Amino acid sequence: MNILVVDDEQNILRTTSIVLRTMGHCPFQAENSKQASRVLEAEPIDAIILDMMLGYESGLDYLEKLKAEGSEIPVIVFTAHSSIESAVDSMKRGAYDYIQKPFIPDELRQMLAKLEKSLETRGKLKELKGMVDAANPMLEFESNEPEMQETFRIAEKAAKSEASILLLGPSGTGKTVLARHIHKNSGRCDKPFVTVNCPSLSKELLESELFGHIKGSFTGAIKDTWGKVSAAEGGTLFLDEIGEVPLEIQPKLLRLLQDREFERVGETRTRKSNIRVVAATNRDLAAEVSKGNFREDLYYRLNVIGLKMPALNERPTDLLPIAKRYIDFYAKQLGRGEVVLSDEARQAVIDYPWPGNLRELKNVIERSLILSDGDELKRADLPVEFQNVQENAYTTGALITLEELESAHIKRVVAKTSSLDEASNILGIDPATLYRKRKKLGLC
Repeated sequence: MNILVVDDEQNILRTTSIVLRTMGHCPFQAENSKQASRVLEAEPIDAIILDMMLGYESGLDYLEKLKAEGSEIPVIVFTAHSSIESAVDSMKRGAYDYIQKPFIPDELRQMLAKLEKSLETRGKLKELKGMVDAANPMLEFESNEPEMQETFRIAEKAAKSEASILLLGPSGTGKTVLARHIHKNSGRCDKPFVTVNCPSLSKELLESELFGHIKGSFTGAIKDTWGKVSAAEGGTLFLDEIGEVPLEIQPKLLRLLQDREFERVGETRTRKSNIRVVAATNRDLAAEVSKGNFREDLYYRLNVIGLKMPALNERPTDLLPIAKRYIDFYAKQLGRGEVVLSDEARQAVIDYPWPGNLRELKNVIERSLILSDGDELKRADLPVEFQNVQENAYTTGALITLEELESAHIKRVVAKTSSLDEASNILGIDPATLYRKRKKLGLC
């Protein structure tokens, strides 16, 4: 590794550099923060060994400056003080670790071996993230639907704040993807995004998963464990399906949101937390509050900014563009050229109710492309449930009300046109009237 040693004592610079060189590293030297900054501008430094005191300068102040500038270079702090307070202070300010002077070469060797492994893991994680991103079509934060446009607009603004956000909507509508997007566009984007799947654990395990526990606090607690709250420190904690959290744990979540405090299970020491909470649910939390299943004060704490992700069948003008995006993505993965939907397949996609929302659409497109050939995806290539989908109730001779007829016709016209303006022209009404009718009919 290229390692920058920053120390105001010449003998420390010299001996540390010799030790690093014998270990196979390439040392660079600086006596103060100005020299260090010049080296960092000129050389690809992998790690910094920084003295806590640089003459009249504080090494820890320089560490804070580096972190404030967005530096991700790990810093090992040299300290002549063996107090726990100085070590804790350096770690709080962003140090990777610390080593006490005078040190023996083997201490430094072990420290750097650990750091190398950490850097290697970080590199692998970045590589894996890239692979995961390449293997999944991301939700596009664009829409032809006014309600969806408003959701994305508010999400972009809310991301910059520290406010808690509550994402509402059926399963499979992209709430988790939106939560990640909010984190990515927040001031915490360089810190962890940690997910807790609330329904997957019992009350006892969920509490431990969230807050951690100490050894012996319950059967099976064979060692101290830090929970997801600690793992998300400085970043975003995403509570998926928050409506499933047991009532017994809700006061502790409220305290975390309100006072930024928590205790590990079995521990009396109160700890501080610096996290941003984004939560999601497919339940009507207001109704759950009225039933006594969810605390009202927690609901209001979570719902500082509420965002609704509508079901896919409530987004008719987005359906075909999203399907096309998925087709292009999976066709490229399968090494095929451009693939399009046949007219019959398009109609089947339009008329299908999509109870599984975006998740179901993605799975259907992927499966159909794998099993099909050629440059056109036909109705016969779609799963069996699409083979008997009726176009619309009013084309089958079914006896329906005028309201149902109007709803079906509006949905059909909107799905077959590229914009609400075009749909309103075909229907012979202005766009504002079309929007009001769709809202009244529950189509937006």
